[in-house]
Amino acid sequence: MTDAPATLARPDGGALAYHATPAADPGDGRPGLVFCGGFASDMTGTKATALEAYARDRGLAFVRFDYLGHGASSGAFADGTIGRWAEDAVAVLDEVAEGPQVLIGSSMGGWIMLLAALARPARIAGLVGIAPAPDFTEDLMWDRYDADVRAILERDGIYREPSAYDEEPYTITRDLIEDGRTHLLLRGPIPLACPVRILHGMRDEAVPWQTALRLAERIVSRDVEVTLVKDGDHRLSEPDDLARLFDAVTRLLERLAAG
Repeated sequence: MTDAPATLARPDGGALAYHATPAADPGDGRPGLVFCGGFASDMTGTKATALEAYARDRGLAFVRFDYLGHGASSGAFADGTIGRWAEDAVAVLDEVAEGPQVLIGSSMGGWIMLLAALARPARIAGLVGIAPAPDFTEDLMWDRYDADVRAILERDGIYREPSAYDEEPYTITRDLIEDGRTHLLLRGPIPLACPVRILHGMRDEAVPWQTALRLAERIVSRDVEVTLVKDGDHRLSEPDDLARLFDAVTRLLERLAAG
């Protein structure tokens, strides 16, 4: 049986659910890992739990958590925005994780990890993006919506978008779109100097693999590597994909240890 998650109280009365694995030797100087999940995903997913096992086997601190309205956390999904979910990630950094961290972000979590890193640059040792989706509310939602869908959002404030990954449609709100516009990153330089590793499948039908190249170009760090997986899909959660992810994290940690 999986242990019940711990909870982190938020100023608005909400609570974030999380699982934190402590480091085997907190004094060894190695950064911890924090996983930021995707849009409408949760911390029980394949990558989150596989990374937890990876970290435990190596004695690394690890945190996985659910944003507002996701998984075991409180609140309604429709009340969430990119800004709020980024604040959740920063709260986890501030109040759960200790010391330097490598943030690992999947899909929307790639956007969230970037925003969290920009908010707390001194805490971030490195970043690993898995099909990262910065600016997706504008580039992959609003810009692709036809006039009818835009009219629904403008009139009703909410649109139920069919999902290829869930039986239930996604709840897209006008607030999500409008808030997303205040957090766009790909329109200019992204002032992050830490090492960054990006994995992206070229069969990704949700987030174009070209997004990974745009992101690599925008991040000012000179230590940015992109791995394109020709047969990889959006989830990148097959055994070979997970092995590739673990290898990327391991090599990044070795790079950080070497100084």
